[in-house]
Amino acid sequence: MNEDSIKNHLRQQKIETPSWGYGNSGTRFKTFPAKGAASTVWEKVEDAAFIHTLTGIAPSVALHIPWDRVEDYAELKKYAEDRGIQLGAINPNVFQDREYKLGSVTNPDQSVREKATRHLLDCVEVMKETGSRDLSLWFADGTNYLGQDDLRKRKRHLREALQKVHDALPDGTRMLVEYKLFEPAFYHTDLADWGLALTHCLAVGEKAQVLVDLGHHAQGTNIEHIVSTLLDEGRLGGFHFNARRYADDDLVVGTTNPLELFAIYFEIAQAQQDENEQLRKHTSEVAFMIDQSHNIEHKLEAMLQSVLNCQEAYAKALSVDFDLLKEAQEKGEVLKANRIVMDAFYKDVRPLLRDLREEMGVPVDPFQALEESDHLKKVLRDRQSTDTGGGFPS
Repeated sequence: MNEDSIKNHLRQQKIETPSWGYGNSGTRFKTFPAKGAASTVWEKVEDAAFIHTLTGIAPSVALHIPWDRVEDYAELKKYAEDRGIQLGAINPNVFQDREYKLGSVTNPDQSVREKATRHLLDCVEVMKETGSRDLSLWFADGTNYLGQDDLRKRKRHLREALQKVHDALPDGTRMLVEYKLFEPAFYHTDLADWGLALTHCLAVGEKAQVLVDLGHHAQGTNIEHIVSTLLDEGRLGGFHFNARRYADDDLVVGTTNPLELFAIYFEIAQAQQDENEQLRKHTSEVAFMIDQSHNIEHKLEAMLQSVLNCQEAYAKALSVDFDLLKEAQEKGEVLKANRIVMDAFYKDVRPLLRDLREEMGVPVDPFQALEESDHLKKVLRDRQSTDTGGGFPS
């Protein structure tokens, strides 16, 4: 792919940032309040719009309900659009209420299951008001002890809730089903891996897609293999990008394992050039979203670096000589094929990205622009920092 083609693909790249990444949220042990952090959804939208002006590729912000609940979602939608962005995925919260101690939609108590399902359906209504395409579902449901609950019953309860939500979704929208290996349940998690998520999605209908969170796997898991499989099955709904060292640490994506991020984008870039038109169409619908809680980092700087790391990984993936790679693969030239891919990973794409940013009319040096911006000065001057104690979003 020549440089002009790479730039054309990069112009179409979209990364959705999360509202909770702009506020004071942190680890299970302590939240360290940051000066200038957003404390209202309106401030979160302002920050998301600012990151978009710095990058040109972050045109939407995900909301978390009830954290971002407002009386008039149409007003919030207009507020975002007036600042050049859209409201993105709606993320329900079915893990913080006291009643969810033994689970939400899989809880042995029917009244608790009904409460959780009502909240999910309420979030479908929020989608209608905000114009959001995606409902992003993550459940903390699981058990800690052998025999604590009937695992098959929990599976059926989960399926029932997912079916109700799926059937309530408007045309043209989707629900993205996220999975997590462990935590906060340590004996079993009701949605522990991509296979379980895919099984439920296939059962409930076409609007159900699998969401891949980079921090939700066992050590050594080949995430790009999961990505390629879900792409080929037409069921890859999207990503929650972050990075983890040992568990779901929500570090800035691309910092602990940049090769993994590149390998994921390599699968995306390869699918975009496939002969199968249906695969190419499916790839174009995948949602790329950040899911991070910046605890010791400055919120805006961390979010900016997250978006730019995705941009750089994608630029490198697009630089692979796919024709030469295919030839080497067909000849069984194992190490040559590996070198072709790794040459792209080691390529310095920063000059290309600087040229692209200049052409797109965004700052050539986004970090310098952030440091010198009136927006940063304003939030540091005007916003009051609040120590929220512990707490961890998802």
